[in-house]
Amino acid sequence: MPLVAHNQLPTFSKLQQEGVRVLTPGLANQQDIRELHIGLLNMMPDAALEATERQFLRLIGESNPIAQFFVHPFTLDALPRGAGAREHIDRHYDSFEQIKQQGLDALIITGANVIGADLSGEVFWDSLIEVADWSHENVTSTLCSCLATHAVLNFRYGQKREKQLRKKWGVYRHHVVDPKHPLVADINSVFDVPHSRWNAVYSDQFEAAGLKVLVTADDGSVHLATSPDGFRSVFFQGHPEYDTVSLLKEYKRDVNLYIAGELEHYPPMPDDYFSQFSAAVFREYQYRVDKSRSKNEAIPDFPEHLVLERLKNTWQDTASAVVGRWVGLIYQYTNVDRLKPFMDGVDIDNPLGL
Repeated sequence: MPLVAHNQLPTFSKLQQEGVRVLTPGLANQQDIRELHIGLLNMMPDAALEATERQFLRLIGESNPIAQFFVHPFTLDALPRGAGAREHIDRHYDSFEQIKQQGLDALIITGANVIGADLSGEVFWDSLIEVADWSHENVTSTLCSCLATHAVLNFRYGQKREKQLRKKWGVYRHHVVDPKHPLVADINSVFDVPHSRWNAVYSDQFEAAGLKVLVTADDGSVHLATSPDGFRSVFFQGHPEYDTVSLLKEYKRDVNLYIAGELEHYPPMPDDYFSQFSAAVFREYQYRVDKSRSKNEAIPDFPEHLVLERLKNTWQDTASAVVGRWVGLIYQYTNVDRLKPFMDGVDIDNPLGL
């Protein structure tokens, strides 16, 4: 399912360099297949803005060969931005008003870097609700990632997230609990998903909201759930879109915050992500950092070059499979009015029959 480079977004050329198929508009116009227009509400901070684009566009572009994807990134004006990010957004992003005018077949809402449990006081809160409510009424399906999942469960279902005693951070084993659901049918029944969050919505909260839980971690925490109809809203609590190096970059960021005196304690390593060799490298680095700080000496460079080739990705194939099934359902049920003559006996409001 090729992406279409319908504007000059740099992410398109970077994905082409990775081997992802990206069509120019001229080539796309010669293809006799349907278009799907998918919005990407990118709420991530400036440093992760373009990486988040690549992660989600890669999952979409690798999902299925039966349609052309026009991905429309946009963000919320209420989010503070630096000059570089603002220029990128002004050049390559649509406004929400443009999104509403042109319409979408589906929408992805990313997470955001917010640690506090109460989201209602955040500057983006009202704007996010506006987008999510519009999408709920006008878009075939909305996929929410991490904080977006927490926000929707809060304002739509009355389920507030809670601060955990310890950050859930690393790569965790998960299993499918509803293997008959179309989103997870025939995927690996056991697979890994990265997580990176201080807050959680727990399984009993998903159930109290009447949502369908499809995938849980070994500790019972929910990764994937859907709205009662099984499709209109899809909720990720983990980060299956992450690159192989994403957790390494987060760890480096936190270590640098400690070195700068912005964190009181040296950050722990992410769970089940580094090999024994890599973990030993970073334990040695922690010792050298603390020794240098105690002697007021120059801090040694972060040794990422020693571990990059040892990082393993144990989640991306399953992530692509789930997103591929989501896209396939969108393709099947988008423009449902057009399909009504062929859907005798099908409940238009619950086409999956769930």
